[in-house]
Amino acid sequence: MEKKVKVFTDSTADLSPQQLEALNISVLPLYVTMGDKSYRDGVDITTAQLYKMVDELRTLPKTAAAPVEDFVTAFKPWVDQGYDVIFVGISSKLSATIQNALIAADEFEPGRVHVVDSQNLSTGIGLLAVKAAELAMQGMGAQEIVERVNALVPKVRTSFVISTLKYLHMGGRCTSLQLIAGTVLKIKPQIIVKDGGMIVGEKYRGKDKKVLDSFYADHVGDGKNVDLERIFVTHSDYQEGAEYLAEKLKNELNPKEVCITSAGAVISSHCGPGTVGILYLEK
Repeated sequence: MEKKVKVFTDSTADLSPQQLEALNISVLPLYVTMGDKSYRDGVDITTAQLYKMVDELRTLPKTAAAPVEDFVTAFKPWVDQGYDVIFVGISSKLSATIQNALIAADEFEPGRVHVVDSQNLSTGIGLLAVKAAELAMQGMGAQEIVERVNALVPKVRTSFVISTLKYLHMGGRCTSLQLIAGTVLKIKPQIIVKDGGMIVGEKYRGKDKKVLDSFYADHVGDGKNVDLERIFVTHSDYQEGAEYLAEKLKNELNPKEVCITSAGAVISSHCGPGTVGILYLEK
């Protein structure tokens, strides 16, 4: 009998609506708070609306994990229909989302709800959620999918270059920021996801194209280690930069698929406008 498996991720996975629909992946939104109002990422607020509010209110948003009850409410109808559920979420070092999902999983019979800590963010999570959904569509059982996806967690390579340190600095999400705080205005730092957290990599100066070329060289290099099945280029309010990097990837590596996606409101709350990243699996 074919196993029935339903894959969930959270809104920080930054997958496109088309990808979510094609792969039957459901999304649990995280929350963005501005002033005394809370908004569900991607449901009640878009990235464009978020930046407009930041400009108007001159204050940065706060973000919060999806609460336990949101998970229980989302998972229950699928479990009741005989599905096993797999949730692939944002790094447990960056959010309480995984912790809340694990608490929710305990509300169901053992083995019905599986939680994968991506140790990542944005489409670094998305790469894993997509893989889980593809395996589910092939009829693989939940336990085997989880084992396969967990084996890929250390192979995800996620890095962004950001235009402004304001958002990360205010959010307190990045170590070693003090090293570059003195020259905030002239530097565009590379942010690397490492061991589930974020660190500062190279520090770029110069015009946009030069910065993007340097970032590409540092993060992708000759591409020998890049799994060419699927590469994500994800941006926050920087379509031009995303298209430039996507073309470069196509021309130099000829991957099967390069997906440009936009960062949602929660990820954008921490990175700010003018951010772009390349996210891929290592061979």
